[in-house]
Amino acid sequence: MMIAERILYEDNHVIVVNKLPSELTQGDKTGDPTLPDLLKLYLKEKYQKPGNVFLGVVHRLDRPTSGALVFAKTSKALARLNAQFRNKETDKVYWAIVGQKPPSTQGRLENFLKKNEAQNKSYVVQPNSHGAKTAILHYQIIGSSERFFLLQINLETGRHHQIRCQLANIGCIIKGDLKYGDKRSNLDGSICLHARTIMFEHPTSKENIEVVAPLPNTAVWNLFNEMTNQ
Repeated sequence: MMIAERILYEDNHVIVVNKLPSELTQGDKTGDPTLPDLLKLYLKEKYQKPGNVFLGVVHRLDRPTSGALVFAKTSKALARLNAQFRNKETDKVYWAIVGQKPPSTQGRLENFLKKNEAQNKSYVVQPNSHGAKTAILHYQIIGSSERFFLLQINLETGRHHQIRCQLANIGCIIKGDLKYGDKRSNLDGSICLHARTIMFEHPTSKENIEVVAPLPNTAVWNLFNEMTNQ
């Protein structure tokens, strides 16, 4: 899908894109092109801009994760959006497909997580572990099939791999997530974790912006797409 078809919201200050599972939010050792690189080319061509195009990365999603990602088109917007995300004044809703039913229809998970830098993986650890950070999320079952369950997730904290790690800790491994214990990968290398909705205050107009990212076009997501009529 062309990047222009994945623009969910755009004005002079902000652009929100539906990230594909394979895309990088920032460069890594693979050297693969990043989503910001592609967006800069899109903006340069669309507006026939000479020279460099400004694009600020406001927040990030893991490479195998899809969904709504916010970027700033001006330095003023970047500073104000960064402050919102830092102060937890935004609201993000994630959808995840798991193979194991959670212990209850809805619940709250609170753990202490520690990141292993060498493995790029987080672990649930004891509260007194050096470097451990509190992680809190709320989940709700919003759909089910013969093999899978669709969870809606709201975060209180924003830790490294928080959703992936905390769900795996209760046996609800996200479909395709080999790193956290799933036995089979998805064909496209994705995991079934999608940043469904993002809500924030516009950095200049101050109006409340809510953006919903369409689900990936795969068989398992399409199943739940039909169920939820969204």
